[in-house]
Amino acid sequence: MDRKIVVGVDGSTAGRTALGWAVEEARLRGCAVEAVLTWHADYGMVIDALATGVDRAALEQESRGVLREAVAGFADEVRSVLVEGDARDVLVRASRDAELLVVGNRGAGPVRGALLGSVSSYCVHHAHCPVVVIRQPKAPVEPAPAAEAKPVITPGPLL
Repeated sequence: MDRKIVVGVDGSTAGRTALGWAVEEARLRGCAVEAVLTWHADYGMVIDALATGVDRAALEQESRGVLREAVAGFADEVRSVLVEGDARDVLVRASRDAELLVVGNRGAGPVRGALLGSVSSYCVHHAHCPVVVIRQPKAPVEPAPAAEAKPVITPGPLL
């Protein structure tokens, strides 16, 4: 069996960072990289309670586009895998044959994350191999403008 690192991608910044980290780690270990993106028709129903139906073919095609964009720049080093199912279950299954599972710590968004649970947390607790959770890059913090220098006033003697 070939050694591989499985990385969950979802089109988010954290997923892209996780993929970059996984590719670098795979170079060091001499492993293959498998980028896994999941899709599920029920997600549309969870997010939009008023949805009357989901076009499965369109959702799958949209997911293919997200996967293609997620691996852009890494296409020669990564095997892309699109799987229908819940990301937590799919990634844990994929971890059975992996040397390492890499996921980002953000991606689903607050509403979907609250309803569906944290993929990274689930993987940490259920994967069959070590898991690396890559934190979402923080936005650069601009330094606060320097305050005008104010004269230091010291109180005089207290009587």
